Amino acid sequence: MTGDKAAQTAPVLTGPRWFFPSALLHELDPGTDRSGRRPRRTLRDWVVDFGCFLLAVVVGLLGAETLSHSDVSPALIAVDQLLGALSCAALWLRRRRPLGLAVAMVPVSFVSETSGGVAMIALFTLAVHRPFRYVAWVSAAQLALFPLYFWWRPDPDLPYTAAVVLLAVLTGAVVGWGMFVRSKRQLLLSLRDRARRAETEARLRAEQAQRLAREAIAREMHDVLAHRLTLLSVHAGALEFRPDAPREEIARAAGVIRESSHEALQDLREIIGVLRAGDSDDGGRPQPTLAALETLVAESRDAGMKVVLALRVTDADAVPAAVGRTAYRIAQECLTNARKHAPGAEVTVTVTGAPGEGLDVTVANPPPGDAVPPVPGAGQGLIGLTERATLAGGTLEHGPTPDGGFEVRARLPWP
Repeated sequence: MTGDKAAQTAPVLTGPRWFFPSALLHELDPGTDRSGRRPRRTLRDWVVDFGCFLLAVVVGLLGAETLSHSDVSPALIAVDQLLGALSCAALWLRRRRPLGLAVAMVPVSFVSETSGGVAMIALFTLAVHRPFRYVAWVSAAQLALFPLYFWWRPDPDLPYTAAVVLLAVLTGAVVGWGMFVRSKRQLLLSLRDRARRAETEARLRAEQAQRLAREAIAREMHDVLAHRLTLLSVHAGALEFRPDAPREEIARAAGVIRESSHEALQDLREIIGVLRAGDSDDGGRPQPTLAALETLVAESRDAGMKVVLALRVTDADAVPAAVGRTAYRIAQECLTNARKHAPGAEVTVTVTGAPGEGLDVTVANPPPGDAVPPVPGAGQGLIGLTERATLAGGTLEHGPTPDGGFEVRARLPWP
């Protein structure tokens, strides 16, 4: 929800709000006026509207001066000037009713010479605020009336053809200017939409990265806790099946259970810390590397497993941390699975490799015995190992051996 609000309120315009038209601000941020009424004029709107009003008045005065030197009767001049004054006053409605004003000015400007400036301003406003089809109809009506107008009221200073052409060019220039302003505003609106889409995509990418990180944490939780809890299950099962075991073995099993419980709680504490802080490197124990493999094997042996470790790695200290950590997790998960599904069987862990040749990890065990019943598993460990090896740039294969055992083979890159 926070990301959505940020995307909706992201600033698109730079500069003070009074510098932009109120209609553009309303389009860019419709939530600024929640009452449903038209947005209030900005300072720029007042300046532009007042300038248009003065321009219309000046053009009307020039038209009235021309009428005073013509042979038009004083009554018609008075009516013309009255229509011109009313048209200038109607200019203050041009933002609210651009189409109505432009349509009304077509017949008014035909009979009133002092309303010519208002007609051009109304046409410009229509081109800015409405689609081109409305502008085309209104401008076409005006162009059709120009020949009749100059035939009825010829210009004393210009020939008939020149006057018609000049007014037609002026109309085209006004329409073109208005369409240019409209396209510029639409460009700003499209940039607003692109900015919002970009922020939404960035938020989705961040959420996806967070989800992937949490999935990685979940896989880590499965690998680590499955190992610890399997130790608890095996030793608890041994105590259950061998209640008459010597005190030394009972004490050792109880110690392993206590130590495994402590490690499981510490692992959970680390995971919760990662989820709260969002950084797995802050606090907690360092991540395991290839050097911790011997400790892992020793823990498994203390749990009663038969594990043979063959570590034949050239310059083991030079193994990249990510590669060593992946090899450790593969061996850890394989030992956990062997303890679940092949209790009592001897497990062989072989790690070989050298810089430039890669790192090979092989974990194999013979068929399980019948001394202790196996612990049921969820069947997701090998899928997680395959994903882990793939993310590290390597491959992992697993499957039964000809003698009925099971083998996991992984190859990891080592530049």
